[in-house]
Amino acid sequence: HVQLVESGGGSVQAGGSLRLSCPTSAFVESRYCLSWFRQAPGKERESVANIHSNGTIVYRDSVKGRFGISRDNAMSTLFLQMDNLKPEDTAMYYCAAVGSSGWPPCTVSTIPWDEYNFRGQGTQVTVS
Repeated sequence: HVQLVESGGGSVQAGGSLRLSCPTSAFVESRYCLSWFRQAPGKERESVANIHSNGTIVYRDSVKGRFGISRDNAMSTLFLQMDNLKPEDTAMYYCAAVGSSGWPPCTVSTIPWDEYNFRGQGTQVTVS
């Protein structure tokens, strides 16, 4: 897989905000599924937010209303705005990308981590 590099993680108090970034200029597919995953200690990696090139956005229920995924196409950068952070959001966060015609659907439960061919090494988010 091709490596992506996330940034923007850090330590914040509960209720705080962070904005994660992931440059995706190396990813040139016109139809794509982009995702933010996270993995907490002792837990499986899970997708928390997905965005498809057709504009469809899907969030995991636990982050709905608090997280916002977006892509700045001019900058070729994927973002994850995280507001009202909770201690249970503490995890390593990863970005991922894969070409997608729309099937399987670009949702938080349909495309496993290993099927994204562009994947990041993670940025730590700690909420206390």
